[in-house]
Amino acid sequence: MIYLIGGPPRCGKTTLAKSMSKKFGIPWISTDMLEVVSGEYMSRAEWKRAHPYSLLRRTHKTNDAFYGKLSPQEIVRILRRQAMATAPAIDMAAICEMNDGNDYVIEGYHIEPGLASRLVNKYGKKNVRAVFLTRHDPNAFARDVKKSTTPNDWLIVGTKREKTFLKVGRMVSHFSDHFETQAKKYRFKVYKMDEDFPTKLVEAADHLRGL
Repeated sequence: MIYLIGGPPRCGKTTLAKSMSKKFGIPWISTDMLEVVSGEYMSRAEWKRAHPYSLLRRTHKTNDAFYGKLSPQEIVRILRRQAMATAPAIDMAAICEMNDGNDYVIEGYHIEPGLASRLVNKYGKKNVRAVFLTRHDPNAFARDVKKSTTPNDWLIVGTKREKTFLKVGRMVSHFSDHFETQAKKYRFKVYKMDEDFPTKLVEAADHLRGL
């Protein structure tokens, strides 16, 4: 079984993947890694076209500069464009693990409901399941950022201004609206992670496992 976990950045996808790996012994991979690997097989021109978010982040070296320059809508638009370029690598990872008879967790913002639906239709519900995590409260997001225990957290390390956390929260909220709308369209389960985070993680894992 391939377990897909999608949603905007910083909604708990990696935490859920790690939890499932530890509890059920299922290996996992982030789509960020698949994006990097697939990019190694592109020409420089192809990479630039496929990775607008990465290019802009290099131009705006801090989160303060990046989120001060671009609107939430613009950031979501370029994230979605970048996600499309990684879809073939996600498909390849899924089919390779299925062919080997392995259970596997794949998580990341690159996994949108439309992609998950295509993979379910292609490989069958007995082989692919998906769930989506969202956050809709920018203020709660900004408060919770400071609770992160992730080493070298990209958001904390690259941010000096408090108001930037709120701007990131607005982007996540806007992106969450998109994920929720699309998940409803394709009939996937969505868990809103703004409140009762630990309980929602357990529920999401049980849903993926069919419990």
